[in-house]
Amino acid sequence: MVETEFSLVRFRGDATAAKKVYEGLEPLTGHDVAEEIVWAASRPPHVQIAEVLVYPVNQASAGINYRNTSK
Repeated sequence: MVETEFSLVRFRGDATAAKKVYEGLEPLTGHDVAEEIVWAASRPPHVQIAEVLVYPVNQASAGINYRNTSK
């Protein structure tokens, strides 16, 4: 999960519905993803990055995540 304006667009401007997508967890930010791109681009010429998989701590896969609802 990466928090972007996509949820706001998806819910046609409904900010409350958009925030619920990330409720109970801390999603990645665009900055987090940008740091991964910079890291990959800064590898020496003899290094090939074949795959990068980045999730927030609360996410195990595309469909499995842990939401802390006690807050």
